[in-house]
Amino acid sequence: MEPSLRAARVATYVYFVLCGTLMGAWVVHIPAVEERVGVSHATLGGLLVLLGLGAFAGMQVAGPLTDRLGARVVAPASGVLCGAALLLPALAETPWTLAGALLVFGFCNGCVDVSMNAHAVHVEKAYGRPVMSGFHATFSVGGVLAALVAAGAASVGLGPVASMAAMGAAGVVVALVTAGSLLPTSPTAESTGSGSPEETGTSPGLTPGGAKGRIWLLAVLALMVMLCEGAANDWSALHLKDVLGAPAGTAAFAYGTFAAAMTTGRLLADRLVARFGSMAVLRHGAATAAVGITLVALGPWMWAAFAGWALFGLGLSGTVPQLFSAAGHADPAAAGANVSRVAGLGYVGMLAGPAVIGWLTHLVPLNHTFVLLSLLCVATAAAAGILRTDSDRAPHDELASAGR
Repeated sequence: MEPSLRAARVATYVYFVLCGTLMGAWVVHIPAVEERVGVSHATLGGLLVLLGLGAFAGMQVAGPLTDRLGARVVAPASGVLCGAALLLPALAETPWTLAGALLVFGFCNGCVDVSMNAHAVHVEKAYGRPVMSGFHATFSVGGVLAALVAAGAASVGLGPVASMAAMGAAGVVVALVTAGSLLPTSPTAESTGSGSPEETGTSPGLTPGGAKGRIWLLAVLALMVMLCEGAANDWSALHLKDVLGAPAGTAAFAYGTFAAAMTTGRLLADRLVARFGSMAVLRHGAATAAVGITLVALGPWMWAAFAGWALFGLGLSGTVPQLFSAAGHADPAAAGANVSRVAGLGYVGMLAGPAVIGWLTHLVPLNHTFVLLSLLCVATAAAAGILRTDSDRAPHDELASAGR
């Protein structure tokens, strides 16, 4: 393996950690910023929508730009802008300035997200084997790193402005230093190594019209599974506390269980894809998630809830990376644009998940709202055939021939 390819893979890991750290730096400082600006929880919730809208817009801009200029240009530029933009929410003093700050920060973060995923697709293509899930696992590492840095800064008396400025500046430096290790261009199928669709777990080429429809189907699946993930992020702890009567400290472990299972699953998913194929990982992962969230929805015991959240996280862990990877490999020359469509619609699902569950609680108890998540997982499992490859078809063809 060429040292430059290995360096590109390491650099991709770094960008995923960087993206997770910068977003985590904002998340852990939300209470301090809310107090500084003087807004209510309800107002803050509305402002956070702007963060999501900015991210969605950034994804749609960065995708085609990455295809045109290459991830080696767009990813570092996005990282620098995102690091600088992190300071804006910390400096905001009014709801209007915070709104603008979140819109800009969300836009820059969306640019980083798509450009690094597009580069990850090219790295995976060059490797000729699945590596995408490992990249997504390191995003969570960034969130943990941000929490540790924020806690350390607070312990020595640094306020949110100094803490966020330090992490933002570090992000700028990391983005620039790592840029030289990224792949020099957006490779085409011919120039990125010998990885075939079968080796990477993606589907063979389609006609332009069919490929476009397939991308949007992948985007819809991303919306469904990321809606499930977003719902788990915001409602898992509240489920244990409000439905099962767990103490606040115990309830917090519900999300911890889900997140730990999600990270563990992503660390293992690449090996599973290499052995069984991306379609199998998507299908069985979504089915496992359906079993887990059904256990949460219907189980009256706390141990069942923890087991359910663990299965839910484990099942969902490999789904999004396979969808992103399939979108990127569908047309290497348009990997950025295709990833931006799938990631953008998926991000809409991530934002909508908590709101949809919240709205449903006006109609049914919280635990029963999770039946919707189960249905979405079942639908995803049923549609997993969109990732079917020639290697998946071979056994069926052999059986058909034997029958004749």
